[in-house]
Amino acid sequence: MTHPQVVRVYSTYQDPDYECPWQSVAPRGSTGSGVIVARNRILTGAHVVANSTFVQVQKQDDVAKVPAKVLAISHDCDLALLELDDTTFTRGIKPAQIGELPRLREAVQVVGYPIGGEEVSITEGVVSRIEVQRYEHSQRHLLAVTVDAAINEGNSGGPVFARGKVVGIAFQALPDAENIGEMVPAPIIERFLAGVQKSKDPQVPGIGISTQPLENPALRAYLGMQPAHSGVLITAVQFGSSAWGHFQVGDVLMALDGLRIADNGTVRYRGRYRCQFDAVIGDHHCGDVVAAVVLRAGKVVRLRMVMQPMAWLVPRIEFDRRPMWFLYGGLVFQRLTAEFLRIWGEHWWDKAPKELLHLYYSGLRKPEQQEVVVLSHVLADAVNVGYEPFANDVVAQVNGKRPVDMRDFVQCMDAAKGEVVLKLSSGSTVLLDSATAKAAMPRILRQYHVPGDRSPDLAVRKKRVGKGRRGA
Repeated sequence: MTHPQVVRVYSTYQDPDYECPWQSVAPRGSTGSGVIVARNRILTGAHVVANSTFVQVQKQDDVAKVPAKVLAISHDCDLALLELDDTTFTRGIKPAQIGELPRLREAVQVVGYPIGGEEVSITEGVVSRIEVQRYEHSQRHLLAVTVDAAINEGNSGGPVFARGKVVGIAFQALPDAENIGEMVPAPIIERFLAGVQKSKDPQVPGIGISTQPLENPALRAYLGMQPAHSGVLITAVQFGSSAWGHFQVGDVLMALDGLRIADNGTVRYRGRYRCQFDAVIGDHHCGDVVAAVVLRAGKVVRLRMVMQPMAWLVPRIEFDRRPMWFLYGGLVFQRLTAEFLRIWGEHWWDKAPKELLHLYYSGLRKPEQQEVVVLSHVLADAVNVGYEPFANDVVAQVNGKRPVDMRDFVQCMDAAKGEVVLKLSSGSTVLLDSATAKAAMPRILRQYHVPGDRSPDLAVRKKRVGKGRRGA
């Protein structure tokens, strides 16, 4: 048997319905691949088991399917570790070992269960690129390895071997290209598995900055850079990120984690590969301390920052959780997230409203605005007549106050008395009488079969009233 460590993964999943956020779409099934990396543990792709309700695995030459549970998952780097209750499943199978980052032009074998057959498939190719790529599942930019071996649907989550060891996990194929796929490289796999072993946060941290290259001589001179200096200009810092409180807009980021940053934003990763400086982030866990060097007002400043999860104004990752929503007078409000934008279909980045896309790509998370609240749609009723056209508009103010986030918005709405005035970013105004809107809610909930006026994570916490304890 060739590569007995490779297994098939069956996932039943149920995605949220962001058009009706209080419900889910019908359960669906999909298959992927995985590899045994330890006793009763299987490594696969996060997108293979995202939003899963039931997972099974199957060995080669065995018709039996064995239930598995998701032990750890990192949607950022598209990796998941499954655990089996059946202690006999991996008996007699030597777990696959994790190798090193492969070299350019090195031969690799992609092993898995692509669509079109029931048996394990092996395709061969070579490593063609090692650089930072956008991970489709999380929209994060992390180190990835491109191979010219076929990676098709069903291969996802399966191992890529070189010299008898796993050097990557197949996770996506390039659209409009033949036999070009990408894999999560060994360094990121090692970080993930080591983090699981040490009970660390599985998320990949993020710096939380926007930058521009510094190849223009006039701009370099303006910033006080010497000929020996190189780096990138920091143009924005996201509130709540690793960089917040350490970097400033206008700083020149010259080095990160001991690696010098070139004027085009690249570093010499592991002494071999010229990659975007983002590559170093995949080597770290949340909580790690990373050193940086910046040029600030002509002076070199050395900094140390504690790595935090990525903080976006518009969250990119919303898997394995239900949408946050609020209903008031038939108006449905949600946070703007990447998953919400996907209701515009496969090409949502072209079809979604331009303002929402601008906030997604360029929105800056600030202390005064940490989330974007959207009036997503209107459940038509006498209380909200005339407001139907305002769907998918951003809430700018509630009674003159800008909401900080969804929870702050809901608190403002709950506390409102008399007239509630919503200013939308389009310039439109929505006005409701709070008493009339609240009185209409039972009718609206009944007519549209909505279980309540808000998602469980926004439930009002009731204060417990009890007898006080006498102090000694």
